Amino acid sequence: MSTERKVDATADDVKGKVKEGVGKVTDDQSLETEGKGDQAKGKVKQAVEDVKDVFKKD
Repeated sequence: MSTERKVDATADDVKGKVKEGVGKVTDDQSLETEGKGDQAKGKVKQAVEDVKDVFKKD
């Protein structure tokens, strides 16, 4: 996985966790849901890059 893409995926995950936490604290369901979506987006990016890495090794 390229370093840039890894950082991007991690940034989405962290951003999502922050949004989810702020949403919980402020009782903002919309922000909490958006945070969970950002986390999912980061995990999908990570998974795609992991698959790419598997095929690059062959």
